[in-house]
Amino acid sequence: MPTISKTLALIFCLATSLTMLSACSDKAAQQKTIHQAVAMESSDECHLCGMLITHFDGPKGEVFRKEQGDKVFKFCSTRDMFSYYLDPENTRNISQILVHDMSKMPWGSDSINDKHFIDAKKAWFVTGSKKTGAMGKTLASFSLQSDAQAFAKEFGGKFLSFADVNYDALM
Repeated sequence: MPTISKTLALIFCLATSLTMLSACSDKAAQQKTIHQAVAMESSDECHLCGMLITHFDGPKGEVFRKEQGDKVFKFCSTRDMFSYYLDPENTRNISQILVHDMSKMPWGSDSINDKHFIDAKKAWFVTGSKKTGAMGKTLASFSLQSDAQAFAKEFGGKFLSFADVNYDALM
């Protein structure tokens, strides 16, 4: 008899553990929600500076905060987006950050295509180029390092990974 009760106790412990693990992985899956880019509308204003986003050339950005679910913060330039993101209070609360892949989208403001947003954390950036965005200098964003290098060769500037972008790169 003692063997059966030990076996039942073991089964109960295993079942409880599996239930707890399942609940944890469900919660982790919910926290890793991947947001789709939200269309840039003609009335959208930059979250940082308040300018109308679609009136300006260059790459744009979108940020999703952890505690605000599907609410998107839109930016008229990658420079404004990084100015917001690099604030330590914001950095730790960001769940996802998106930028335009400028190898697929022309630089003009008439050609904003929301299909060309990419994960900014996997992107390559060019700072200090001759190309400007809404706030003057901006960071050109690319999905491939080779595209960033080619852009820097043609328009000047220095290419960086997401992790290398800091306040100095915004100047």
